[in-house]
Amino acid sequence: MLKEKIHIAVPTAFFEDESLNTQETISHIRDLYNQGVKSVLVSGTTGEQHSLSLPEKTDLINALELEEDLMSNMEIIFGVASTRQKEAEKLAEKISHTKIAGIMLGYPPYVIPTQEEALIYTKRIIDHSNKPAILYNNPGRTGFDLSEESIIELSKLDLVIGIKDAGSKEKVEQIKSGMRKNDFYFYAGGEVDLEEKISHGYDRLSSIAGNVSPEEISEWFQTMLMKQKISRQENEKIETIMDQVYEGNAIVNLKKIIHQRGISMGTCRSPIGNN
Repeated sequence: MLKEKIHIAVPTAFFEDESLNTQETISHIRDLYNQGVKSVLVSGTTGEQHSLSLPEKTDLINALELEEDLMSNMEIIFGVASTRQKEAEKLAEKISHTKIAGIMLGYPPYVIPTQEEALIYTKRIIDHSNKPAILYNNPGRTGFDLSEESIIELSKLDLVIGIKDAGSKEKVEQIKSGMRKNDFYFYAGGEVDLEEKISHGYDRLSSIAGNVSPEEISEWFQTMLMKQKISRQENEKIETIMDQVYEGNAIVNLKKIIHQRGISMGTCRSPIGNN
């Protein structure tokens, strides 16, 4: 079971020719670990997942497995999604033989499966991974929207522990009212409109800004979860962080900031980062 209320969705490092740089990806994760971060999402929600080939994702997993401290002391979640279900199943099978703590199960872009097809896709990938799974519903990027009924049905699976970006306030309320599972979590994707999302029932965070300010973002999120008042000073600090990360393209900004701190995350894969 995934216990951490917040994980950081880490960007993937690339060389200047846009090939995968596993060493610097791991260096960033190790740096977050040294700052006290307890959970990260790799190959997940920073917009780079679908640009990575199955061999590249496998290389990332192999590199993680060599990091005994990270694998033993962090909750490492790995993003699993593909336009081709067979490839996602192969990746899930690979993950099943590792210490990876869980998967973020995304849906294929563009092809727009039916709800029934998406249910079969989900169940087969979970069967192959045999790991706790967070469903990832992102219709703005994929064109596919997992319905309330599908989410409720999938929540009955023991290994499905939550969903990231379930949808509108009304959708969250309907899911909660139709669900018997108490330990099902709602993950907010990033920090934008986070306070509003918490008021609608979101109780966990898949953080973007935590890549550069993990302690500040964690404290801010925990304060809101406990419905405590946030000081003016803390609000100003968070506003500065949000401006740094979200003004423009968040992933491009993250990589620049991380690079300034001594870890070369390299470029993004074009067209992201085009000037």
